[in-house]
Amino acid sequence: MRTGTLGPVQRAESLAAMAEHELDVLVVGAGVVGAGTALDAVTRGLSTGLVEARDWASGTSSRSSKLIHGGLRYLEMLDFALVREALKERGLLLERLAPHLVKPVPFLYPLRHKGWERLYAGSGVALYDGMSMARDHGRGLPLHRHLSHRQALRTAPCLKRDALVGALQYYDAQVDDARYVATLVRTAQWYGARVANRARVTGFLREGERVVGATVQDMEEGGEIRIRARQIVNATGVWTDDTQALVGERGQFHVRASKGIHLVVPKDRVNSSTGLILRTEKSVLFVIPWGRHWIIGTTDTDWSLDKAHPAASRADIDYLLDHVNEVLAVPLTRDDVEGVYAGLRPLLAGESDATSKLSREHTVAHPVPGLVVVAGGKYTTYRVMAKDAVDEAARALDRRVAACVTEDTPLLGAEGYRALWNARAGMAERAGLHVARVEHLLNRYGALAEEVLDLIAADPSLGEPLRAADDYLRAEVVYAASHEGARHLDDVLTRRTRISIETFDRGTRSAREAAELMAPVLEWDHDRIEREVEHYEKRVEAERESQRQPDDLTADAARLGAPDIVPL
Repeated sequence: MRTGTLGPVQRAESLAAMAEHELDVLVVGAGVVGAGTALDAVTRGLSTGLVEARDWASGTSSRSSKLIHGGLRYLEMLDFALVREALKERGLLLERLAPHLVKPVPFLYPLRHKGWERLYAGSGVALYDGMSMARDHGRGLPLHRHLSHRQALRTAPCLKRDALVGALQYYDAQVDDARYVATLVRTAQWYGARVANRARVTGFLREGERVVGATVQDMEEGGEIRIRARQIVNATGVWTDDTQALVGERGQFHVRASKGIHLVVPKDRVNSSTGLILRTEKSVLFVIPWGRHWIIGTTDTDWSLDKAHPAASRADIDYLLDHVNEVLAVPLTRDDVEGVYAGLRPLLAGESDATSKLSREHTVAHPVPGLVVVAGGKYTTYRVMAKDAVDEAARALDRRVAACVTEDTPLLGAEGYRALWNARAGMAERAGLHVARVEHLLNRYGALAEEVLDLIAADPSLGEPLRAADDYLRAEVVYAASHEGARHLDDVLTRRTRISIETFDRGTRSAREAAELMAPVLEWDHDRIEREVEHYEKRVEAERESQRQPDDLTADAARLGAPDIVPL
């Protein structure tokens, strides 16, 4: 199955194959850690399956700050090991594994105090750069620099003159988190993994104490299959405890959900050539460049309500606006907000002091024979978490298993990306597109952009932009359904593209056009198109209503007013 194509046919074939042959490893959950675990396992020569109850990255892994970073603030906590590890992974992603998806991004840190703060913060950023260079995976990023008051305001004219006495500028990296996960899944499938989204684990198969497989419900076509596997990896993030409960065993640790929300505003609302990182009384606040937009985040509050659709309340939105407006010369208002999204961080909460201190660290456990659990961690270090999980599973297999090779395994689209980037003008001319359109495709698909261009060559109308979301071509919607496993309109507007947060209408004006483009690929009739559009419009209205509510309880109740199109 070395195709890397995730269409309806491939999904059906994967489910049938998983039901027919026992696997070495079955991974449950296709966020970044689960997808990374599947890629790690299959590239060691293990027969591998991956199932996800909803869509790839539909939980935490599509709702992050979209940063690939070492975690500058963890230096202040003296957590050097975590920062060192994350900086190595940042370098690998930028330079070797996914240069088409992970890009450098500058940040400006305003200084509020003369003298000591420049020395203190400057030392931290210098150490950050030094640790990156020492791992030999940071040479692609510029070093930090010190800015005077005048230089800082020239770089970020949006700042109030009295909000800073000077600044530091340093570099990290960013990624479209959901697109990255979809590419991870496709890469795992290309190497031979069997993968299926909308396939929910409803229970585990047992032989005595040992877990020997899982029962999986096909949420699309109906029916239930039994998948046998020598080892199962539970990589379900904030759902770890729920999945663990299906085994009937008390876990060695628990996962606590922490909610973080982000706002998206148009580029012209913040006049700056660089991102910003600001201190708050609790943590830090980022203003992150995002195409023709800015992402502002995040919050950090306990969440014990609906995990599938964490809701942002009016209080959450006001908190971010109030804090960012403390430094902006022209304040932002709620009318400037195009999009809002909320996600849950999976934080470890152990039953002893030792595990409760893990926080953003990750852990791997083998609570019962046949079942490995991986939890905690952060997006940037997903590859290390995946390696640790597969190492643990491999120890229980009755044969020698090869070492991890993902450090040297580029994702699909990485090979040939730089050569195609250099040839982008010729590609644009041949395709009849503006070169900026080809650059957009290369930065979303890498070398796989040629597959999107093939769709346009076969049907030139697909080279036109979506009428109400002209950052995206019509071909990208078709490609999402035919090659990237999108099964529903929400998958395309929320995760394969970011139309749901990048337009003031939240994607409702694009819904019908996108559904009609998906219909031939997924064999939808008129009634199905209507149902998909109606569901999406109801989802957007429920989210808008939740964002008008004063607190978490009322926001959650409002968001639950729009059920999933495929209820779990």
